[in-house]
Amino acid sequence: MRITDTSDLWWKSAVLYCLDVETYYDANGDGIGDLQGLGRRIDYLAELGINCLWLMPFYPSPDRDDGYDIKDYLGVDPRLGDVGRMVEVLRLAHDRGIKVIADLVVNHTSDKHPWFIASRRSADPETNPYRDYYIWRSDEPGDTSDQVVFPDQEDSIWEFDERTGEWYLHHFYKHQPDLNLDNPAVVEEILRSVGFWLQLGFDGFRVDGVPFMAQTAKEIGSNEFVVDPHDFMRKLRTFLSRRKGDAMMLGEVNLPYAEQLDFFGGDNADELHMQFDFLTMQNTYLALARQDVRPLVKVLQQRPALEDSCQWALFLRNHDELTLDRLTDKQRQEVFDAFGPDPEMQIYDRGLKRRLPPMLSGDPRRVKMAYSLLFSLPGTPTLYFGEEIGMGEDLAADGRMAVRTPMQWSPGKDGGFSTAAAGKLVQRVVPGAYGPEHVSVAAQLHDPDSLLSWIRRLIDLRHACPELGWGEFTVIEHDGGNGVLAHRLDTGTSAVLALHNFSSDPVTVTVPVDPLMPDGERPGADQDAAPVINDLLDHAVLHPDDDGNLEVGLDGYGVRWFRLRRPGDLAIP
Repeated sequence: MRITDTSDLWWKSAVLYCLDVETYYDANGDGIGDLQGLGRRIDYLAELGINCLWLMPFYPSPDRDDGYDIKDYLGVDPRLGDVGRMVEVLRLAHDRGIKVIADLVVNHTSDKHPWFIASRRSADPETNPYRDYYIWRSDEPGDTSDQVVFPDQEDSIWEFDERTGEWYLHHFYKHQPDLNLDNPAVVEEILRSVGFWLQLGFDGFRVDGVPFMAQTAKEIGSNEFVVDPHDFMRKLRTFLSRRKGDAMMLGEVNLPYAEQLDFFGGDNADELHMQFDFLTMQNTYLALARQDVRPLVKVLQQRPALEDSCQWALFLRNHDELTLDRLTDKQRQEVFDAFGPDPEMQIYDRGLKRRLPPMLSGDPRRVKMAYSLLFSLPGTPTLYFGEEIGMGEDLAADGRMAVRTPMQWSPGKDGGFSTAAAGKLVQRVVPGAYGPEHVSVAAQLHDPDSLLSWIRRLIDLRHACPELGWGEFTVIEHDGGNGVLAHRLDTGTSAVLALHNFSSDPVTVTVPVDPLMPDGERPGADQDAAPVINDLLDHAVLHPDDDGNLEVGLDGYGVRWFRLRRPGDLAIP
């Protein structure tokens, strides 16, 4: 790794922050967050330390699926502002060193999109060019209830249209008809929107629901519109790179690792630059539930090697349900029992509608340990807004909306989100123990022991340690038991060693500290080449013993971070 690589492939060293404009900050007092309000909070994000902002859908929408039902790919929802306000946000963010990516939702549109409205005027594609913008069939599809994404809302992936007498495909809600990605005209429209937002100043996209872009003959009941999603992703990547060479695509691909590797483009690395690591996230919660690191270690060691330009995106929480679909039924039940035992806390029989702090009973030691783990693992950490202050959920809200509540800026009215009356808010502020009178930015901003201060410190460490995004990952064997994870990330000339105690019991751990080698290969410990060890949290300088080992004390749910350098290295620790 050269230091210049961290600029060329900026996403490998980034810290991402996801937010929904409509629930972040309301500047005009109408109860809905807006781009003007986001602009006023860019300096907060810069001081937090994030350097990539991911905006959830801001396009014009009927808002039946929180903006993921889009009716215009080239516009801004007038409730949030306009393109001029968006340019202001982009300019402010770039001035503060923050890249900005947008949600790209091209599996489906809203049924209010002009394309779909036009597609229903006639069933004859010879006279209606918009008919084949979507996927239709004339024969009854049969039972497809096992293919729906939202089993509590839909019982089929096909919906009958009485006007034309045919069925249209919708993997998600029936008001979100799937686009036909086999149609060159549709692909051209998608690329036009990508080019528009890149030209406006966006730095890339988070691509929604990537696996659902596949159109198989079995699924659609015809060979006519079969689509290989990899062909589409390569077209998208080629266009993106041609229009803006350093733009990035981050994919939502909840699949086994072998299939995720294909969506990176394999050895060619010509599809997605980044993908969320759902397997690591789910096994992190299983490890937390058991206070045993072995499930997490197992899945991390199963990760496939990636081409140098590709990267995993790490997360503990996002805007959707906390899905546990890759765990076995028994494992999932363990997590339910530990972190969401009540039915109202669960969703779709596969996940939780909760945020992290309430799941961990508000224990600050455990919450801080979990976020330390997130920032220490190989990959790019992603925060969902409000995580930095430990926001909770509103279990009374429908489905995934439980974790999409307004940002809590201050202890006052509506959490400082808006001056509007509570009844006019886009969604109510979290009530109870995690409400703004107990959890807010203002209360934590200048408190050195707050979660916000801890997250800022972790982000600083992340920026100071490129090994975390670029280094070779190794799990370190130790004598501290199954409750402790020790891992190391090496670049050859330096390394980061991190230890995390998943147990409430304090423990002393002895870990080997092998020497650093420029070629990245680490032989057995050699005292003459023993590295200099800097504690990154208390800044002490440590030395291994004569056997090349380091003895480390960990409190219950304790963490330790160390930087390893070769003797004589003049770099700042």
